[in-house]
Amino acid sequence: MPNLIKKFAPPSLKGISMTLGLSCALFSASSHALTVYTAGPGAMAKQLAAGYEQQTSVKVDVFQATTGKVMARLEAEQANPRADVLISASWDTAVDLQKKDWLLAYESPNAAQVPARFKTPYYVAQGISALGIVWNTKSGTPKPAEWSDLTKPAFQNKVTMPDPALSGASLDLVLGLENARKAETWKLFTDLKANGMVISGPNAQALTPVLQGAKAAVFGAVDYVAYSGIARGESIEVIFPESGTAIAPRPMMILKSSQQQAEAKAFIDYVLSPEGQAIVAASWLMPARTDVQGKRPDFSMLKILPEVTPDSAERNDVLSRFNAIFR
Repeated sequence: MPNLIKKFAPPSLKGISMTLGLSCALFSASSHALTVYTAGPGAMAKQLAAGYEQQTSVKVDVFQATTGKVMARLEAEQANPRADVLISASWDTAVDLQKKDWLLAYESPNAAQVPARFKTPYYVAQGISALGIVWNTKSGTPKPAEWSDLTKPAFQNKVTMPDPALSGASLDLVLGLENARKAETWKLFTDLKANGMVISGPNAQALTPVLQGAKAAVFGAVDYVAYSGIARGESIEVIFPESGTAIAPRPMMILKSSQQQAEAKAFIDYVLSPEGQAIVAASWLMPARTDVQGKRPDFSMLKILPEVTPDSAERNDVLSRFNAIFR
């Protein structure tokens, strides 16, 4: 693994100052806090909020949880909206909210270096993760190479998986596999269930028993969490099956109901600045900008399953079918 993790060099101060794109009006103190709802790394969210506050003097209130919990809170507050900016772990979240006409159109000047597939006039990727097998190298099990390897007797009762109902990225993998393999996908999950794979809540909860040695592997782990563990000296390895995997761009969007739209636009600018993208990279995500160096393999090095953007009804059908196997 060490040869896959690239050395990370922070951007120059000159580059930061030239590309922040923040509104000058925001550099004065503001009495209004910006509210950001985000799935994903809590430490990264705090760093981005702190960096933005330092640049603008605008306070940021962050609510960080799983995609499922973030979306449930957003739905519950529709009579009295609080969120200004939403960052999800699932691209489909943004697609659905745009269809509902909940989003404010905004194209940040700092998105110029973001590939077209990761941006629209209404939302843009903060960063990108990929889904893989995370294997405990001291588990005494053979190194898996494919998803189906985890159905073998050596992995009986030794595999976990994040819950697709709680993890948007995990659901993206299920959708990608179903789109590519149809009936074979459901046979795979049936075989995994028969081999004792357990659904273990959100991503960190699925990874913990593998780190502790109680389990041997995670099926469909969000890779940035595992890379962070490797950097801390954990005995795990991230494996991307050659048959293909899913990537999960993390969309940022501004809610049309926001009363702090100028501040929200400036926050998007900051996250997409070289400084903001350096924070994203330091959290072991792939930066959204192609001109910012990451610390791990990027999506160009992976075989990606055919992308699909199902509507909410189709996603619910796939999730119901998955739950029928594991519940």
